[in-house]
Amino acid sequence: MNVQKPIALFLLLAFSAGVRAHVSSNGFLALRVDNQRIGGAMELAIRDVELAVGLDANQDGKVSWGEVRAAELPLQAYLRQHLSIAAGGKICPMDVTAARINERVDGNYVWLGLDAACALTTRRLHLHYTVLEGIDPSHRGLLTLSAGAVVQTAVLGGGAPDRDLEVYQPSQWQAFAEYACAGVLHIWSGIDHLLFLLSLLLPAVLLRRAGRWEAVQGARPAAVNIVKVVTAFTLAHSITLSLAALDIVRLPGRLTESLIAASIVVAALNNLYPRVTEGRWRIAFTFGLLHGFGFASVLVDMGLPPHARLVSLLAFNVGVEAGQLAIVVIAMPLAYLVRARPFYQKGVMPWGSALIAVLGLVWLVQRALLPS
Repeated sequence: MNVQKPIALFLLLAFSAGVRAHVSSNGFLALRVDNQRIGGAMELAIRDVELAVGLDANQDGKVSWGEVRAAELPLQAYLRQHLSIAAGGKICPMDVTAARINERVDGNYVWLGLDAACALTTRRLHLHYTVLEGIDPSHRGLLTLSAGAVVQTAVLGGGAPDRDLEVYQPSQWQAFAEYACAGVLHIWSGIDHLLFLLSLLLPAVLLRRAGRWEAVQGARPAAVNIVKVVTAFTLAHSITLSLAALDIVRLPGRLTESLIAASIVVAALNNLYPRVTEGRWRIAFTFGLLHGFGFASVLVDMGLPPHARLVSLLAFNVGVEAGQLAIVVIAMPLAYLVRARPFYQKGVMPWGSALIAVLGLVWLVQRALLPS
């Protein structure tokens, strides 16, 4: 019990951050180039606008339409300060229109129209994006840039606030890199996906015998367990990610996110009350199909450029797998080293699983029952 209490406290503190951060901070910027004019829109999550300029004026924990309207001018000024478009070395003066509310899978967003006029016909754009810089380092701007039949994407912000883009001659390899980066960012910020996978991997270095968990005797059986779970999860979510991104099969966003939360609860409780022990890869595959629809939400928002649909889809999936593999490579060797110790068997395994189950239940209630 002395081991369990500090471990439980540590995990509670670590995972409590995950409750607040399981939704990634993405802004959605769409621009259309038409000779010297650039139109489009910027969408920022309500939670991000609150961080940037403040919305909840009466501090009641809720944001009303009246509060959004009251913060409209400061938000427009903030956007002009942190987003600029230049062509031919000259800034294109930009107007920001009145705010609207747009509902997305992960909540409500403030939508602002953009209208910029450049001095010359635009063939190369320079974008400066520092939205939420110094406030939320995880924030990224997902750009979709269209010019006639040419569509391309880019990930803005982070360590590279300035980007130069060829409007009519986008590079396929640049598109590959952009989508791969977006995939890595999505899996790393998608705490719910990672906790589901972690729930299935916690017992991978253990063996169920006589009603209790014991350490596996060698690295080979542990490696086989890990490979089975990761491969099944990867195969499953790759199938549905592709189907959703290509608009062949879609599920309602609220249903998808609710079922993903339920999958976390099921996987974590299976560690506490085992019903499936050696066949956890089946759980990974079954629920991995749902997680694929969740991965597709960001990809659909970014759009697949017509000139590089398959390349972009492949790149995003490669990024997801790379981000996922990095977590597994770091976490599982450590788990193997401490698998026989009470720290792991009586602390990390049961208490970690219990806390993951609680988080999954909280998300399930938020996503299925509470208003967006």
